[in-house]
Amino acid sequence: MSDPTSGTTPKPRVLVADDEQVIANTLAIILNQAGFEARAVFSGEKAVEALDSFQPDMLISDVIMTGMTGIEAAILTRAKLPKCKILLFSGQAATADLLEKARAQGHEFEILAKPVHPTDLLAKLRG
Repeated sequence: MSDPTSGTTPKPRVLVADDEQVIANTLAIILNQAGFEARAVFSGEKAVEALDSFQPDMLISDVIMTGMTGIEAAILTRAKLPKCKILLFSGQAATADLLEKARAQGHEFEILAKPVHPTDLLAKLRG
């Protein structure tokens, strides 16, 4: 899918959601430097709000956030944008219970442990 006006292929769009703003912003900077079009948001609710305007190809979200969890945001993202890839990450033990509940409802998500090394993250995105 190339842009006929510029002759270039559009950059993959990645939405990064983490309630720790430094993490979300840092990941977005790394992704932008690596050739993606990345945007950071700081809650699950903001991630879902950004779907219509940003139309991401991938959502990278922390699982445990205040308000809407990353899993809830991922489920809503998948319903709204079925082709959007989803990658979750977490540094908390409570994640296993939330993932199990999501699996019981028929949702399967890939998860990375925090801290995520940029090289590992880029490998997942390009793989």
